[in-house]
Amino acid sequence: MTTTYTPATAATAPSASAVAALLRLGEALKELGYRFTTVTPATHLRVNRRSANASARDLRDVFGWSRPFRPGVLPDRLMELLDAGGALERDGGVYRSRVRFSSYDDELFIHSAFPTDAADSVFFGPDTYRMADAAVAHVQARTRPVGRAVDIGCGTAAGAIAVAKRAPEAEVLGVDINDTALRYAEINVALAGVNRVRAVHSDLLSGVDGAFDLIISNPPFMIDPGSRTYRNGGGPEGNELSLAVIAAAADRLAPGGSLVLFSGTGIVAGRDPLRAAAAARLTGTDLTWTYREVDPDVYGEELDTDAYRDAERLAVVVLTATRAG
Repeated sequence: MTTTYTPATAATAPSASAVAALLRLGEALKELGYRFTTVTPATHLRVNRRSANASARDLRDVFGWSRPFRPGVLPDRLMELLDAGGALERDGGVYRSRVRFSSYDDELFIHSAFPTDAADSVFFGPDTYRMADAAVAHVQARTRPVGRAVDIGCGTAAGAIAVAKRAPEAEVLGVDINDTALRYAEINVALAGVNRVRAVHSDLLSGVDGAFDLIISNPPFMIDPGSRTYRNGGGPEGNELSLAVIAAAADRLAPGGSLVLFSGTGIVAGRDPLRAAAAARLTGTDLTWTYREVDPDVYGEELDTDAYRDAERLAVVVLTATRAG
């Protein structure tokens, strides 16, 4: 480990070269045994505010906690890959990584550094773990194989990759409107070595054809005054994207196919507006469905904002809908 590395000042590397460098960075981290569990933004902020955590001291601090670091913390090789990937930020003699790497299901996933303020941020956190776990549980409980699956709003493609690992014969698509997410999804697919997952630019299912045996989704579900793509669920209650996913599934599920939707909702005076709207959307279809709260009280800090001034709690939920067949 040296302290002499100086980041390049030339123009940003071509996109293909940058993606290749970030893939090699992920491979290097895997070889080094790097692991990190990503927490909620509120917990991340609290932990980083501790005085002892002002600067990074190791790989987890740099690539997990997104802490600033000085020369010598990372080996030159990792610095070079960060720089070649367009992900090394410099402020005087202090550096930051513009990407994070998180662990799930014995894989590493690249995603956006903390804080995820940019419109094209690619989020990974506790909801990613919950959504992918729900998808895996459904695949393992199915009595018929999955031939074709899609992850709507795939982000890092964690859900798509988890499904592909349990459905070895399936064609799996990860669709998103965020080009940054699609680039990261391609890197994550390569890191996992699951070549049957394909990242596709698509608004819901408008950019892909055919029916699906399995549709999974963890769409944005927050009421976000900033209208950030990765966070804003749309509509006055943040539920419009979730309802749009339900409608897309009603149109495109194959006989015997299922939707596994992981979402969230603000509970107002004991009423769940997402459940009520989902019931109305599913009435008259040939889909049978279940709905359950996975966690009844999450993101409590949002209750202090004007957007959730009428909510008594925020819950995360899983809706499963299945077509007869």
